[in-house]
Amino acid sequence: MLVNATAMLQAAAKGHYAVGAFNTNNLEWASSILDAAEELQSPVILQCTSGAAKWQTSYKVVADLVKQLVEDKNITVPVALHLDHGTYEDVFKCIEAGFTSVMYDGSHEETFDLNLQRTAEVVKAAHAKGISVEAEVGGIGGVEDGVASNGELADPEQCKAIADLGVDFLACGIGNIHGIYPENWAGLSFERLGEIKALTGDLPLVLHGGTGIPVEQIQKAISLGISKINVNTDLQVVFAEATRKYIESGKDQQGKGYDPRKLLKPGRDAIVERTKELIVEFGSEGKGWA
Repeated sequence: MLVNATAMLQAAAKGHYAVGAFNTNNLEWASSILDAAEELQSPVILQCTSGAAKWQTSYKVVADLVKQLVEDKNITVPVALHLDHGTYEDVFKCIEAGFTSVMYDGSHEETFDLNLQRTAEVVKAAHAKGISVEAEVGGIGGVEDGVASNGELADPEQCKAIADLGVDFLACGIGNIHGIYPENWAGLSFERLGEIKALTGDLPLVLHGGTGIPVEQIQKAISLGISKINVNTDLQVVFAEATRKYIESGKDQQGKGYDPRKLLKPGRDAIVERTKELIVEFGSEGKGWA
């Protein structure tokens, strides 16, 4: 059974750990992430962008796939199915499709007032169906499904205004970016994170662009109020590396090594192992029912 993300993130905020929100791209991704979470008895958020949903045909296909995996694998830990970086229109598609959590990313709207207005509408519609809501203030650097930003630092007062709408968790720009971090990256702004936390109180905060941030910065961010960490590129990289190694070793040309079940298995195993490593780094292992 899928749940919304509110309770697991509130528990994480109180317990000073973070829940990993891992992007799913297909059956292999979703299955592997669930296996890792179940093995370490960690709550987990499976999330999907509009691009990944389109690749898999639709949000409904993603929702049905994840629900059936949770049921047939006898997953016992809490699992939330979350829309990542959704447009206003995407949110309502996901509510209809059966997602248990949604993110409306209004950070790229023309005005902050429009972000406020639409976030308020999303909160009302989602909460009426027991669905948790993530909002965003301050763009995240890099590119995520065509949404680009310079990675500005979020305005603490704007964060408070969005928080006061009743969102369940909030993504705030603190110098983080999507994708691979450049060598000249300045690092996370813990000063800005502290300013935002001071105004938003107990509201769980979200760190996007979790791939490549040094572990010590991740853990310091958690200690200062980050309760959800998004991971996408990291798992794509380990999947590609494992698949490349399999092919370059010539195993795909040995016997029936070309069978997709054999071809995809190294990458699938790599996702499981890396997800487990990140769960430990975030401190959520054994917190399945915290």
